[in-house]
Amino acid sequence: MVTNSRFIRACRGEPHDTVPVWFMRQAGRYQPTYRALRSRYRMLDLARSPNLIRDVTISPVRELGVDAAILFSDIMIPLTAMGVNFDIQENVGPVVFEPIRGGADVRRLSRFVPELVDYVFEGVRLSVAALEDVPLIGFSGAPFTLASYLVEGGPSRTYRWTKDLLWNDRSAFDALLEGLAEMVVQYLTLQAKAGASALQIFDSWVGALSAEDYREAVWPVMCRIFAKLQPLNMPLIYFGVGTQHLLEDMGSTGATVIGVDWRIPMAHARKLLGPQLALMGNLDPQRLVSGRAATRAGAHLIMKSMQNDTRYIFNLGHGVPKETDPAVLKDLVRWIHAWGRQGDDGE
Repeated sequence: MVTNSRFIRACRGEPHDTVPVWFMRQAGRYQPTYRALRSRYRMLDLARSPNLIRDVTISPVRELGVDAAILFSDIMIPLTAMGVNFDIQENVGPVVFEPIRGGADVRRLSRFVPELVDYVFEGVRLSVAALEDVPLIGFSGAPFTLASYLVEGGPSRTYRWTKDLLWNDRSAFDALLEGLAEMVVQYLTLQAKAGASALQIFDSWVGALSAEDYREAVWPVMCRIFAKLQPLNMPLIYFGVGTQHLLEDMGSTGATVIGVDWRIPMAHARKLLGPQLALMGNLDPQRLVSGRAATRAGAHLIMKSMQNDTRYIFNLGHGVPKETDPAVLKDLVRWIHAWGRQGDDGE
């Protein structure tokens, strides 16, 4: 575990030399090195090989100079160890072959068997050894987001069946989230024991819920998860997309770092969440595709608004688009570091 990097110190509000930066989905299709691997391996094959997990995980640190690595995997991976049969299909995403639509389907899920995904924990160990003094972020999907894939059978725009389960079969919905929450705690704890220095929970699709539904059905589950993870004494990051109406509740779950998407100004997020939580975000990812000037212009607005905030980590408002020029990302990392040291754009 790395405890004294600028990323970890910013998560804890401790003095550090410049603004730390890393990117969600910083290993992926925009990288020539990753595309070369994908020409030989399917995504799930990469995610099930400890040596390949290590190679993909550490590559952005070497290529971009970011301040943290995030484990290369997929949020669906641990569901394998609960008896879920799925595939990750090109240009589609996760596809679950037997969707959950009621209590009987929930009951057929098995309890999480971590030994079935031991390749993930070995991948963490190998990555940590290769990264040396750069922290590794372990991660998991959040129960609601995982449930949405299990219930819908794949990506969705409306979350029709997930909301139907929530509203019309609440006992089944609650049982599904509780079973997934138990898995999340075990899965993340084992990543921490394997050497991860921080943990992130991706609740990518929770923004589809109303504030009332989130508060009643999801917030208590997330509070229990973070309470069980707090004894690990490491940064606990919580991120979702389209969550501007949920931020205050997300900030009261026990997470110590809140990821903010691009729809809400960082300064406003700080006002909503107060000074004690670290904040991470929130450049619109599409700026990367639009080139260096558009990227710097957006980053300038964010950095100006968060200047002198010791609990701030620069990131995107979601993942790196596959059309991104790696040179734009590398330039952005250098530019953020220069700004953080000099209080301006470093030019």
